[in-house]
Amino acid sequence: MSDWITFALPKGRIMQDSMELFSRIGITCPEMEGESRKLVFENPEQKFRFMAVRATDVPTYVEYGCADLGVVGKDTLLEQGKNLYEPLDLKFGYCRLVVAEPKALQDSDNPLNWSNIRVATKYPNITERYFAGKGVQVELIKLYGSIELAPLVGLSERIVDLVSTGGTLKANNLVEVETIAEVTSRLIVNRASLKTKYQRISQIIEGLEEVIGDEVKISL
Repeated sequence: MSDWITFALPKGRIMQDSMELFSRIGITCPEMEGESRKLVFENPEQKFRFMAVRATDVPTYVEYGCADLGVVGKDTLLEQGKNLYEPLDLKFGYCRLVVAEPKALQDSDNPLNWSNIRVATKYPNITERYFAGKGVQVELIKLYGSIELAPLVGLSERIVDLVSTGGTLKANNLVEVETIAEVTSRLIVNRASLKTKYQRISQIIEGLEEVIGDEVKISL
């Protein structure tokens, strides 16, 4: 099965958006249609395999060659720093990685005066690099969910988290202070696969580039 191409895709909305985009260049998988608890889907005619995995695990499966290509948010790539080829911004899944704090702090707080702060986040590596670049010493508290809870219970005054509409922050009386990065979904490729399956993978990349380019032109 060395001539097959395997994709690692995050479960949920990103997988749906990815398959919709892939279908525009002729990559499909009828087995994925409808409800299923399967984790691996195949299209034997096209020799494509699709793995449904957690978003944070996508880079690992691709880096170790279990998948040739993957789709994952830029936030995960920045946090993990895996040795991968990242040829394309797929232009969907847009959100922002921000620093936020309680609204009650906003009037009296000035980020330019920060010297030593405590921050709760799912992104300790990004957070540490960001504040180190600003000369701010940061005490990091790693959490895996409900980051907005940390300021409410006094675990930390500030958080670094991903936001899309900002509705969750607002509902918990938090406000954005700074934007660390704008995030979209990216196509990633295993470096060895790019060499051994160059023709098929390059065709996929070129096809997606054309489709995404056309979408950008339409939006303009």
